[in-house]
Amino acid sequence: MKPLPQHSPPPTLRLPLLALFFMLAWQAAWVRPTPAEEGMWTYDNFPSSAVSTTYGVDLDDAWLDRVRQATVRLDGGCTGSFVSDSGLVLTNNHCVWGCIRNLSTDERNLSDDGFIARTREDELTCPGEQISVLQEIEDVTKTVADATAGLASGDANEKRDRVLAQLADGCEESSGLECESVTLYQGGRYQLYKYKRYEDVRLVFAPEFAIAAFGGDPDNFEYPRYCLDMSMLRVYEDGQPADTPHFLTWRVDGADPGEAVFVSGHPGSTERLLTLAELLSLRQGPLPLDIELTAELRGRLSIWATTSPTAERIVAQRLPSLENSLKVQRNRLGALHNERMLSLVEEREAEERRAVREHQSLGREYESAWADVAQALEQYEGFATRHRMIAGRRGFRSAMLANALTLVDAARELKLGSADRLPRFRDAALPSIERRLGAPIPVNREFEEVMLSFSLEKLRERLGPDDPLVRRLMGTESPQQLARRATSESRMDDPEFRTKLWRDGPGAIDASDDPMLELARAIAPDIRSLTERYAEQVEAPIRAAHETIARARFELYGESRYPDATFTLRLSYGQVAGWQEGEAQVSPFTTLAALRPRITGQDPFRLPDSWKASSERIPESTRFNLVSTNDIIGGNSGSPLIDSKGLLVGLVFDGNRHSIAGRYWFDPELNRTVSVHPAIMVESMRKVYEADELLEELSLLETQP
Repeated sequence: MKPLPQHSPPPTLRLPLLALFFMLAWQAAWVRPTPAEEGMWTYDNFPSSAVSTTYGVDLDDAWLDRVRQATVRLDGGCTGSFVSDSGLVLTNNHCVWGCIRNLSTDERNLSDDGFIARTREDELTCPGEQISVLQEIEDVTKTVADATAGLASGDANEKRDRVLAQLADGCEESSGLECESVTLYQGGRYQLYKYKRYEDVRLVFAPEFAIAAFGGDPDNFEYPRYCLDMSMLRVYEDGQPADTPHFLTWRVDGADPGEAVFVSGHPGSTERLLTLAELLSLRQGPLPLDIELTAELRGRLSIWATTSPTAERIVAQRLPSLENSLKVQRNRLGALHNERMLSLVEEREAEERRAVREHQSLGREYESAWADVAQALEQYEGFATRHRMIAGRRGFRSAMLANALTLVDAARELKLGSADRLPRFRDAALPSIERRLGAPIPVNREFEEVMLSFSLEKLRERLGPDDPLVRRLMGTESPQQLARRATSESRMDDPEFRTKLWRDGPGAIDASDDPMLELARAIAPDIRSLTERYAEQVEAPIRAAHETIARARFELYGESRYPDATFTLRLSYGQVAGWQEGEAQVSPFTTLAALRPRITGQDPFRLPDSWKASSERIPESTRFNLVSTNDIIGGNSGSPLIDSKGLLVGLVFDGNRHSIAGRYWFDPELNRTVSVHPAIMVESMRKVYEADELLEELSLLETQP
């Protein structure tokens, strides 16, 4: 396969990232070079020279191309890597919880029991799972800029989305690949990412939850850690294991302290380029709301879990994700209350605006861009709660309702020509929608009722009983009564029913009296109107201002930097290293010996039965987890940790608690990436799970760590 094309934008549109340097790093000058280890770099702009200078390591195009083709994206929000030429994918256990949950029953709980396929025939299909591999990048910045030139912000916003959708459609027709439009540098660059997509994904191996997530919520985002957070999937084509010649081989002894290491993955989202007004808006609005809703939902589900063994299993398989979200939200809010960091952001903006005023070729529209952002956010406050609860769907948590809303929206959009539809309903996107609607993902109606009644209750609480939508939805019913009626009488849990409605078209969807579809019809107009209002009054002016700020930064400073994370493929560099936590020096490695004193026999510090005896055969000195200085964020879960030769030396599964603030800025002293060490992965496969078939496929059957 050919190397990834390097499509550079025109010089006037190459934009820097003015990263938020942590504390004292800013005191000398905020435009100083990016500190070592900071950055989630795109593959077409990786700073190989900086890596060479810092670590004496030379990464050529062949290295980058091989690692890129070995890295995969789990479209549910994680990363993985090919580790054999037969489609075998290594990722985190927590990245396949959805698959494990969908394949589990009361009689066979894969979360508690673990799973290993001894033969290819034993591998289990993960309903609805997709895995993608980036093949090419095409820069379309000039095309978008030409199409939107001279338009007002609202018109430009609509035109931009239309052009990007048309480019993605044309890309898929011409390339035969799945194409996604990507916005980088807050609109400074627009690209098409072209993927090979695998839709037949099967579970191969998953250890028990008790060892994969040892320490549970108390240890989450902490270190030392002792988690075997690994699982394996396999991708198939035409019913056979896919041919994947670009894969990573294992270095079982791992990397040494101070050694350069790299993380290839798909970081989800960072917001390091936001203005001060935007950071303050996050602190005052969505984060407090989400913390409250997540905490209350956790309590509601914990109560429901006591009602039956099935409820207990369903909640147990979802609670870790909920607790993770809550911890992230709380720590991000805490980061945004760090007044010292916010003052540094304020200093950065003041310096930027001063430089704009003094620059001879930058007009008044550049100086006003920051104020334009603040003005749009101020206008948003008037309808923010309704937008978040309705268009943001915080008031409608239900898989059945989500499917119904997709069908109702489709009935409206499919009556239009492809170019006039919402981007997600353009012709090129329709096969993916049909696959999702037809995915045989099991739905528990009692769980759906709990989720929907909770969110409807919060909708009424936040908007008030006199809100027009609340009155229209509930009438004389309580949230619980409405949720019970809609879930008990609906067929939206049946993939065959959903698929038939989809294929029969808008007329059949409009004519259906399914109660969940009726609920979706009542909600959809408000979702649509609030979405349109937000796009016109908030999104459009902010996007225009972001593009203006990005152009100003280039004119002023001219250096190319990494863009914010967008769940697109990135590469970060760093080294294996611990850190100083107060008066204690944190070692970069943990071992099996250090795990032993933490075992209590009670969750979450309990070993599964398979480990109680067999783990005695693993040397006590075996390294378990490790930390490195790589810059990552959510979405990097399952990313391979790689050495300078392209060998696998770890499996990323978390960051320490200091990494949570990495959403907004990077702290090179304290921010650490946490990975599973290859030694414990191999030893556990050999001596606990006796997975000789996997070890042979990995060429590790005789390898000793």
